[in-house]
Amino acid sequence: MPHEENKTKSSPKDVFLHILMIGALYVSTFMISSLWFDYINFWFPDKLNYNYRAILEGILVGTSTLIVIFPVYLLTSWLLEKEIKIDKEKREMLVRKWLIYLTLFVSAIAIIVEVVRLVYNFLSGELTMNFFLKIFVVLIVASVAFGYYLWDAKRKIGSVSKLPKYLAWTTGLVVFGSIALSFFLVGSPAHQRAVRFDDQRLADLQSIQGQVITYWQQKEALPPALPNLVDSVGWFVLPTDPDTRAQYEYVVKGPLAFELCATFGAKSVDTQATERTYAPAVPVPEKAAPAENWSHEEGRTCFERTIDPEIWKTNKPLPVIIQEKTPAPSVPAQ
Repeated sequence: MPHEENKTKSSPKDVFLHILMIGALYVSTFMISSLWFDYINFWFPDKLNYNYRAILEGILVGTSTLIVIFPVYLLTSWLLEKEIKIDKEKREMLVRKWLIYLTLFVSAIAIIVEVVRLVYNFLSGELTMNFFLKIFVVLIVASVAFGYYLWDAKRKIGSVSKLPKYLAWTTGLVVFGSIALSFFLVGSPAHQRAVRFDDQRLADLQSIQGQVITYWQQKEALPPALPNLVDSVGWFVLPTDPDTRAQYEYVVKGPLAFELCATFGAKSVDTQATERTYAPAVPVPEKAAPAENWSHEEGRTCFERTIDPEIWKTNKPLPVIIQEKTPAPSVPAQ
């Protein structure tokens, strides 16, 4: 009997592998759910809460995490199953039982919370396809985890089953298929680098545009060239293309019209989906300016702008009114 008790004791290696496996499982489960949430937001956008840039960032974070964490889960699961095949008593280790039932508890809580959310949204009338699909994703992921580990907790010592192998292949196909889908939606790493360069180019052009308007407000004329915007005592530094370091193109089209051009590395998506918020280079006037279009194709693209004097008031100094002094009344001598 003492010999059998020693066989079920967990070694530091067993504890490490079990904790690493469960940790990788939790992170992978959360990230695959988050990734599919972003896919749902992409395909079925919520009109009240839609941020295209945040969706793309979420897809990139979820994809990069799964590429690293999910193989860790598969590897540790395989190593633990290999250890159990050698020593079947390890299936009854205390650390293994605790972590399995902890996983069952977390999965059950996730299912209950999502059902409560479903009922709440039903009663409040906020039922959309976006919401239903997210509920479906959470229920599927949590149910699979709960069902598998409940079955694993009830397995008898020495029992042989191909279910873990089949489940590993199925989840592997789902996870790596989801990762492949993310590359299809957000593009390759080279494409993402080009998009980030384009974001900087747009920010630079908006900064130049704001400085051109400031120049016009102060001098009531457009600058003849971009270097005229640089003031030896001012704060403005003329930006250049972040990749090629070439100067942006600027052409005066009329007394109030000008054109800014840049060469972009990728095509922008719909302006409603890619609404970007940049800090204004100049104070926003009381009368709001019309929305500007910054959509662009891949390659050289120009943006025509016309200053509206009614919106962008000039900074003329107010005229100084000199009032004549009224002579003080004379006081008769006593």
